[in-house]
Amino acid sequence: MSQQQRMPWIVGVSGASGTPFAAAVLRGLLAAGESVDLVVSRASRLTLLDETGIAYRDAHWREDLAAWLARGADGKPETFDVDLSGVRHWAAGDLAAGPSSGSYPAKGMLIVPASTACVAGVALGLSKDLLQRAASVTLKERRKLVVAVRETPLSGQTLKQLVALDEAGAVVLPASPGFYAGATHIQDLVDFVAGRVLDAAGVPHRLYRRWEGELGGGSPG
Repeated sequence: MSQQQRMPWIVGVSGASGTPFAAAVLRGLLAAGESVDLVVSRASRLTLLDETGIAYRDAHWREDLAAWLARGADGKPETFDVDLSGVRHWAAGDLAAGPSSGSYPAKGMLIVPASTACVAGVALGLSKDLLQRAASVTLKERRKLVVAVRETPLSGQTLKQLVALDEAGAVVLPASPGFYAGATHIQDLVDFVAGRVLDAAGVPHRLYRRWEGELGGGSPG
């Protein structure tokens, strides 16, 4: 009997502020038993270093990713225990990587967070790095693409590019936390956004309390 084909979610991390959102999405995918192909852009590595103090290196990606995903949104290390056996790493500059081809099997792609530069590159089909190329492939193959844009305010040009992505079939999901779920910690707000990304991808999770039609149901205590 042939082994079942691996069908990963491609996760692209661009240079926008919001690396805790990416970490929460990655943890959620792995907790759901999903396979992940990870692309961390060059710009996002600077953001990750600034926001967490972690230097993400291609040659040591597994140990760097483990330290990143174990970290809470409040900066505390070793907050989470994560199994990385389902993760495959691709260098951002590797345009010969699997996700650069439409024949490479994948369920879809999640870009978390998505910078305005990333939004522009994907909307225009520039494919300047593997993240943008994988997103273009996802669109042309009619697979699910979720773009968690993280910027404020938004310029008119970026709004036009987001409309173009929507018209191309992508889900445009601003990284905007809701407060009705009874958040009492920064991690709760991060997990709300991550949960909405996973909702858009159809991946089950328990990252936030869902609205059930009861006013005040999320109020603490």
